[in-house]
This record gives sequence, structure tokens and C-alpha cells, in this order.
Amino acid sequence: MIQSSTNFEPFSASSLPRRLRDVDDSFRGFQLAPGFGEGDAGPKIKINISENEQNYQVKAEIPGLKKEDIKIDIDKNQVSITTETKRELCGNEGGTLLHSERYYGKSYRRLILASDIDEAHIIATYQDGILDLTLPKKPGGSGKQIAVI
Repeated sequence: MIQSSTNFEPFSASSLPRRLRDVDDSFRGFQLAPGFGEGDAGPKIKINISENEQNYQVKAEIPGLKKEDIKIDIDKNQVSITTETKRELCGNEGGTLLHSERYYGKSYRRLILASDIDEAHIIATYQDGILDLTLPKKPGGSGKQIAVI
């Protein structure tokens, strides 16, 4: 007598009854509460950095904020951008909020640049969701280049 054997996996998707698969599918794409998943809970501040002889130019995409909610700290060659989005009580007058996908909380981004920044001449503007920073390099802070012999 020949017996055939197949591997039975009780927790595979094909072994689950149809109702359990429907429940599993309904939760696909949901994210865990902050602190329970991988990575940061808040949206990452997206940036572009360019430079020339005199300045660094930083453009940061930070939509939906007031300029008062953006904090910029400079310490020598380190630039920190911190934002805070505050939760609104309700979307319309007297109504009940049924669903919200907007992020509320703090976002943070730190950059380490090759040259120190001249804090006295920084220009920072915020318009249409874009933070534009002109960060002048300190004179004489370019470092020393060493030749390999």
C-alpha cells in the first residue's frame, strides 16, 4: 500500500476558513499605533540640499503648517528642523468627526553639514508648504585638505 503525504499548514491562508481570510484582508494596510511599528510614527520632512562657495541652500517640504509651528536650531554645522501639528477639535461647527487620516504631533529632521554656519546671516522663508533656508558658510571654516604621499 502506497501512502501519499502532504504538508498541512494550519495557519496558511489557504487553510483558513473564508470568514477568517476576510477579517485578515480587512486589516491589511492598517498601521500600528506610534511606538509599536518600525520607523518613525510621524511623516518625514523631505529635503533637498544644495551648495555653492558661499551658502548651503535647504528646501524642506512641510505642508499644512503655520510658520509659527516651525522651529529651526543651528549649532555650528548642525541644523535641526522641528515641526508640530496640533489637533483641531472638530472639522465643522457642531459636527462629529467620523474619520481622520491627518497626522498630529511632532516631526524632526537634523542635518550635519561640512562647514559651520554663519548664524547672523541666515535667511528663512516659508511659503506654499516649502521652508527655504539660505545658510551662509562661515569664512575660513572649509577645513584643510591633506595630500596623500
